[in-house]
Amino acid sequence: MKKAFFNWSTGKDSSLALFKILEQKEYSIETLLTNVNEDYSRISMHGLREELLDKQVQSLDLPLEKLYFPAQVTMDLYSQKMHEKLSSFKSKGMHYSIFGDIFLEDLKSYRDKKLAEVNLEGVYPLWKRNTNELIHEFLDLGFKAITVCVNAKLLGKEFVGRTIDKDFIKDLPDNVDVCGENGEFHTFVYDGPIFKNPIDFKIGEKILKSYTLNEDDDQNCHTDTSEKVKSYDTSFWYCDLE
Repeated sequence: MKKAFFNWSTGKDSSLALFKILEQKEYSIETLLTNVNEDYSRISMHGLREELLDKQVQSLDLPLEKLYFPAQVTMDLYSQKMHEKLSSFKSKGMHYSIFGDIFLEDLKSYRDKKLAEVNLEGVYPLWKRNTNELIHEFLDLGFKAITVCVNAKLLGKEFVGRTIDKDFIKDLPDNVDVCGENGEFHTFVYDGPIFKNPIDFKIGEKILKSYTLNEDDDQNCHTDTSEKVKSYDTSFWYCDLE
C-alpha cells in the first residue's frame, strides 16, 4: 500500500475523505496531521479544544502528529515549520498527503506547490464532487457533526452549535455552500462509521469574535494551510464544546 499522511481538521470533509480512503484500501495512513494554536490549545479556525481532538483521534484509532503554531503566526514561520514537517514525513517513507478539499482551485494549487518542494503528492478523494451530493452522502453514512464556527458575515448565531442534518441544509441561505467549502462554517464530527465510539462533549457558550485584519496580514487561518484573510471575513460565531 502507498504510505500517506492525512491532514485532519476534525470536521465533516476530513471525515468523509478519510472514510473513502480507508474504504479504497490503496493508501496506508501512517499518521494524521493537525495544526494547533499553541497559545490557546485549540485547533486553528475551528476553535475546538485540543482535548476533543485527542478524544476524536482515540476513537479513530490512528496515530496523530500535532504541529503547533502561535496565535500570531507569520507566513514565513508557517512555511518553515510546514516544510520541516513535510520533509520529516518524506524521510519516513510517506509519499502522499491526503486532503478533504472539494473545489477551491487556488487552495489546491497552493498545497500542491508546497508538497512538490519536498517531492510529495497530494491526494483529494472529494475533489470536484457535487457538494449537495457529498453532504447527503455524509448524513446517509451515519456521520454526526455539529457546527463550531460560522462566518458572521453570512450566518447568524442560530447556526453555530447546531447539528448538521437535513433541516440545517434546508435553512442555509442560497449564498452559502452546503458543505461550507468557502469557509462559511466549520464542524466537529462526533460519530460515524470511522469511529469506534461516539465522542462525548457538552455544548458551552456561544461567542462572537472579531479580528482586525487586512489583506496584507499573514494568518494561519485553517488547520492545514496558511492563507491571507480578507478584511471582510474577520467576525465569527464560535460555539465552545467541552
